[in-house]
Amino acid sequence: MMVYSRTDIGNKRAENQDSFRTVELDNAVFAVVCDGMGGQNAGKEAGERTSVFVAEQIEGKYSPEFDSNRIRNIMVSAVRSANAVVYELGCAIPEWNGMGTTCVAVLVRDNTLHVINVGDSRAYLITHQITQITKDHSMVMDLYESGDITKAELKTHPKRNIITRAIGVSEDVEPDYFEYEIPDGAAILLCSDGLYNFCDEGLMFRTIKDMPPDEAVAHLVQTALDNEGGDNITAVLIK
Repeated sequence: MMVYSRTDIGNKRAENQDSFRTVELDNAVFAVVCDGMGGQNAGKEAGERTSVFVAEQIEGKYSPEFDSNRIRNIMVSAVRSANAVVYELGCAIPEWNGMGTTCVAVLVRDNTLHVINVGDSRAYLITHQITQITKDHSMVMDLYESGDITKAELKTHPKRNIITRAIGVSEDVEPDYFEYEIPDGAAILLCSDGLYNFCDEGLMFRTIKDMPPDEAVAHLVQTALDNEGGDNITAVLIK
């Protein structure tokens, strides 16, 4: 497995509050993407500290002898501990109060994919089709699931940027965890909303299937930039 990644400030942001880390483990690969929120560098700090902390926790605790349950436990523990770190930082520094970040992370070993997420950064599985693995913790997703808006309105609704769960905002957080068996030749894409809001899933699928992985990541980020680039953009591809 190889990992390909790119991040960009986008066309309309003063700083890049996205952050990512990748780690090569013994017989496995780990990657995490965070999208920070908060002014006066708070979002950048939240995203950076979370991505670094979670990656270090996984690298330090993972063992190739772990079964799936142990992997789930270390991933959940890492995310919950990162939440405590960011929450305490926000409480200690007044101008950073309320700081937070999304977090989506994957650990790939053999043909098993372990995924954890908080917020609306996403993980996709690309096989003969593209499948969104994670579920957005967002106000528009709640509205969509309750039948109040259509799928087409998810990208245009005025409250589309409001997330309902984030790292660091509350004292405790409950991440979602997913486990998938993946076929040979599959690819996994992690991304912030700056990518998927400005690059549709059909184009993501075709790009990843048709281009070499390093070129595919660069093309996806450039497509988001060409389609307004209204947010920070991060893409991490494992193939």
